[in-house]
Amino acid sequence: MTSKTSFRLTLLAGALAVSTALTACAPLLLGGAILGGSMVAIDRRSSGAQVDDQAIELKAINRVKEVIGDRGYVSITSYNRLALIVGEVPSEADKAAVEQAVSRIDSVRSIVNELAVAPTSSFANHSNDALLTSKVKASMVDAKDVQAQAFKVVTERGIVYLMGRVTEREANRAADIARGVSGVQKVVKVFEVVSEAELAAVQTTAPASAAR
Repeated sequence: MTSKTSFRLTLLAGALAVSTALTACAPLLLGGAILGGSMVAIDRRSSGAQVDDQAIELKAINRVKEVIGDRGYVSITSYNRLALIVGEVPSEADKAAVEQAVSRIDSVRSIVNELAVAPTSSFANHSNDALLTSKVKASMVDAKDVQAQAFKVVTERGIVYLMGRVTEREANRAADIARGVSGVQKVVKVFEVVSEAELAAVQTTAPASAAR
């Protein structure tokens, strides 16, 4: 395991610890059900899309390593086969190379490349981003007028990216909630917008999965 990989795993563990601390006081019901103390939520993606998203994220780690090595910091998040790329790379050529590598992964249907050509963010910056992600998620739960589990939140350099299959109303409300969180510099919508009728159909057929 490289030092870069170790760093990323440590960061992810820290994010999980922050999230756990925020929710440890009481169980949360995020538009799903609590069974035996564990939470089950309704995922708006098909089971096939969920599997594909996990595969895309795993494959992307190796593909990015192949094209830029240890240069910069790159993170890929996939939702319903839409790949969001964030982080920092040293050149425009590296930015383009990363996007091309991700685009060649099976099942990727679209890409949003938000890589910055800039020095790699510090550990303190990444820790702050992890905290902001947790605060945005907690604010969505507190709001009660959005289904918090329908949104995936990614934060990089204080910029919050919101992903999910949502209606226009849900998209706007979630963005307003995120903007109200102290420390958030900017909110970027990376949504797949559906109609209210499409959402009703999705909720009727969507599989249950462990919230993550």
